[in-house]
Amino acid sequence: MSDQMTKDQETMIEAAVFRRLLEHLDHRNDVQNIDLMGWSGFCRNCLSDWYREAAEEEGIAIDKELSRERIYGMPYADYKAKYQTPATDEQLKLMKESVAKNKP
Repeated sequence: MSDQMTKDQETMIEAAVFRRLLEHLDHRNDVQNIDLMGWSGFCRNCLSDWYREAAEEEGIAIDKELSRERIYGMPYADYKAKYQTPATDEQLKLMKESVAKNKP
């Protein structure tokens, strides 16, 4: 944290960055979760899990569907029906290799 930035300011900036990430992912719904996983080792579902875990750390119970709706901007089932395509063998292979890098 910068000497010129308060903890509240840092939190507000981080929240703005998170909102921008969600907007970007919403705009780029052409990018499949499998591709995100294959190249970065995380996807929208990971973000929803992290969101739920962070809420739980603050004593706030959020169920899986609600956290996914927060990340996807709509119910997960609706998002899948509208945007998700079947994964190719190459996408699955790349995802498996990428996810393996997540383990310490």
